[in-house]
Amino acid sequence: MAELITLNQNIEFRHAYNRGKSRSDPALITYAVKNRAGVCRYGITVSKKTGCAVERNRCRRIIRAAYSSLAGECSGAWDIVFVARFRTKNLKSTDIEPVMRRQLKELGVIA
Repeated sequence: MAELITLNQNIEFRHAYNRGKSRSDPALITYAVKNRAGVCRYGITVSKKTGCAVERNRCRRIIRAAYSSLAGECSGAWDIVFVARFRTKNLKSTDIEPVMRRQLKELGVIA
């Protein structure tokens, strides 16, 4: 499996929020924008409103696991930002994966 490359800089996240297309679901919000890096990169954000640090980290792990199973299907060079919602912490990665797949298809990241 290919190495997963993450977004690290605040400006990269803001670019996805401001210029990218988005899809939302009660469990997850996804932003996607084309990049010039030549690879798919992803970032995850979780608000403090979601819960304590343990719950926020669980949300990150769930989203990371779901994305790792879909990362090989990404076509082109995209910056993808996943935003966890309050409901995310009660789900499993197998519950998030179909939601994520549908959103990435609608955004054109997955063919």
